[in-house]
Amino acid sequence: MTLAHRLVYVVDDDLSMRKAVGRLLESEGHAFEMFTGAREFLARVPHTGPSCVILDLNMPGLNGLELQETLAQMGRSEQVIFITGGASVLTSVQAMKAGAVDYLPKPFRDEDLLRAVERALNRSSEQWLQRLQRKELRDRLATLTPREFDVLKGVIAGMLNKQIAAQFGTTEGTIKVHRGRVMEKMGVISVAELVVLAQKAGIAPTSSQSSDK
Repeated sequence: MTLAHRLVYVVDDDLSMRKAVGRLLESEGHAFEMFTGAREFLARVPHTGPSCVILDLNMPGLNGLELQETLAQMGRSEQVIFITGGASVLTSVQAMKAGAVDYLPKPFRDEDLLRAVERALNRSSEQWLQRLQRKELRDRLATLTPREFDVLKGVIAGMLNKQIAAQFGTTEGTIKVHRGRVMEKMGVISVAELVVLAQKAGIAPTSSQSSDK
């Protein structure tokens, strides 16, 4: 499972600050893009991989906190690092409560920004990996037939083949075949692995009554 490359956005109306941050990111080998304001950034198609935004708090138009709120409302997942020349306790608390990775008053130390970027990209990478894993799991589940799905729920409930067969009015041999297909399609070799995947997918074990997929 491979993630797309990691990307850092810099959103600041101060040209000298954009250049300084750009040079710093380039020195550490980070891929980055720069924007003069929030609306220019929002017009960019979201990156389909781990990313973070180094965001100036005080900008004309949409300010940093408003952009952070807009990103959340849009369901965007970029991790936010605030930089500001007008730091205050109130805005700092508001930004961090809304999920910002860090809040750095200008002038900040290069190493502090670089550490914040690394934390932000690592957090974003973890989130993207979880999304990919969930998608892969949904794709695997979609390959199961309704009966195979029923058998899966019986297996994770700890039922024996003969018990599942009795529940569905079929033979133990048929259930054995279904069970083998379930294990193959789900990419597992043990019941324990199957149980873990089912829990991640929110699948409840079967009850004493048969249920459809």
